[in-house]
Parts: sequence; C-alpha cells; structure tokens
Amino acid sequence: MAGRGRAAARPDRSFQERLLAVMDRKHHWAWPVFSGNRITLDRLKIHFQQEFSVYVRDFPLLLGRLYAKNPPEEIRRELAANLYEEETGGLSVGRSHPALFLEMMKGLGFSERDFSRIRLLPASRIYRQWLDRVTTSRSWLEGLAVMTIFVEGSVKERQELADEAAGHRPKSDDEIDAAIRNHPLVQFHGVDPKAMDLIRAHQRVEHGHRLAAWQMVLRAAVTPSQQRAVSAAIEKSLDLWLRYRDGVAKACGITRDS
Repeated sequence: MAGRGRAAARPDRSFQERLLAVMDRKHHWAWPVFSGNRITLDRLKIHFQQEFSVYVRDFPLLLGRLYAKNPPEEIRRELAANLYEEETGGLSVGRSHPALFLEMMKGLGFSERDFSRIRLLPASRIYRQWLDRVTTSRSWLEGLAVMTIFVEGSVKERQELADEAAGHRPKSDDEIDAAIRNHPLVQFHGVDPKAMDLIRAHQRVEHGHRLAAWQMVLRAAVTPSQQRAVSAAIEKSLDLWLRYRDGVAKACGITRDS
C-alpha cells in the first residue's frame, strides 16, 4: 500500500505505458453492434440491465469503499469530488448518475421495474464479484486503479489524456448538445435528447477528469511491488470485462458474424 509521503512522487512514464497498453485492448468485438442501427430494443435491454446491475447502480458505493480506506489526503479529495458527482450530480445536472441512467432507459421505453430485480449472467456475476473484492479486500491503490482508470476509462484513454495534457478547453453547451444529437440512442432509437442528461453530465465533468485519475494512480504507485499489483489488477479487470461482454453478446444472440 502506498504511504502518504509517496503520493506526490514523480509519475513513472514506463509504468503508465504498461497500463495504457492494457487500456488499448478495452474494446469488445460486439460493441459496433450494440452502438449500431440494427440492434433491437429487446437486446439493448439485456445489455443495459447487465451494465446497471454490474456497476452503474452501485458505482458511488464502490468509490465510497475506497474513500473509507483513508488514502492520502489529496487522493481523498479527488475521490470525494468524484463520489459527490456520482451520488448527487452536484457538479453537473443535479441528479445522481444511477438516476440519470434510469431516466435514459425510460427514454428507450423501459420502466424502472425492468431494472429493479436483475439476474446477472454468470460472467457478469464474476466481474461484479471482482469489483467488490478489489474495493474491499485489496489495497486502496489497487481499487483506485481499477475503478478510476479501468472502469471509468475506455479504449480512447491515450487520445483523451493527450487532449487534456494539451490544454483543450471544456466543451461548450452547444458542443455537448451536438454530441447528444449524434448519440446512437438518439440517432437510431429515437430517444428524446432531454432524457440524455447522463451523457450531458459526463460531458460537463469530463474535462480534466481522466488526467486526474491517472495522476492519482501514477503518483501513488512508486515502488515495483505497488506497480506490479496495480498492473495485475488492471490486467485481471480487462480479462473479466471481456468475458463479461462475451456473456452479454451471447445472451443477446450476437455472434462475430452479426
């Protein structure tokens, strides 16, 4: 576990590259189908139910577990801000992100009841159990890396970090509205943009968010053993996430030839 005096250490760029190489692989072969114009609502429902139950609903709780492990003060501040936004939307649109997710689902024609009692698929359950384990029985550093780099991150990490490091300005309201109009749920499934406040919230708070997540982990993981532990946790997360997405694709009847 990282000591308090080590959180401000100079980031190790070779370590960052090892983690980025993992994030480069956070892409599932079925995603073009789920984000395309041929996916049916019944299949989307399975996809979103698993997403909600695996991590969206409890994301604030998972972050709260890490805060309660009492990491260094500067990391607690970042976690507190992230937790505040996830739980209240206080930095963006004024509602919790899980509630905004359900509002988006209503825009698709689904009810809250559709998301109240969800049976996790086998691989979904294993991935969720890992998220529970890494935020409870592992060090705060491993949990921090998994939740803020892997779960919140994407295959686009390199570009997002480059944009933030280059000092790109936050998106304007007009740019955010345009991104929402181009979202697959709006374009292909007719969701009213007014139901897309989850995307609006993400767009409003994302500026600087990815860079802050990486800086927290890179400055805390300064010893070889810490870096090995973080790397192993991120690798394991990717492996379980890919299996989880395989399971969802199978449940939706989607194959590589789809």
